[in-house]
Amino acid sequence: MRWWDLGPVLDLEHELFPDDAWSAGMFWSELAHARGPRATRRYAVAETGGRIVGYAGLAAAGGLGDVQTIAVSREQWGTGLGARLLTDLLRHATAFECDEVLLEVRVDNLRAQKLYERFGFEPIGFRRGYYQPGNVDALVMRLHVQGNVY
Repeated sequence: MRWWDLGPVLDLEHELFPDDAWSAGMFWSELAHARGPRATRRYAVAETGGRIVGYAGLAAAGGLGDVQTIAVSREQWGTGLGARLLTDLLRHATAFECDEVLLEVRVDNLRAQKLYERFGFEPIGFRRGYYQPGNVDALVMRLHVQGNVY
């Protein structure tokens, strides 16, 4: 993901997450840490026909990765795009020398939870009222990266 992708990324963000969409500033802040020898972020976009249809982001520090976001346009659901984006993030978690990767997922997003479970993520707890303003709980999941190949 580069700065020129932010317009279409924000459009998709607001379409998929109307109540708790990231702001442009949040994406800019993440991208500021995604380049150069001290990069601690990986952000990628997926395109079809020159149009962005998905994106994903990972933060890494101190041996711990955190999936910041994964989004796939509705017309791409069921195509494996989410799995490809997650695979990309996990490969970069390995490159960042992460021992484990965490993520939060809405408790009502069963589609995403099943994707994460297929990759070996396990539930480890909840964050009550994590997603605002809807006050929706987050399921926290963890994957031990060592020994896995992506």
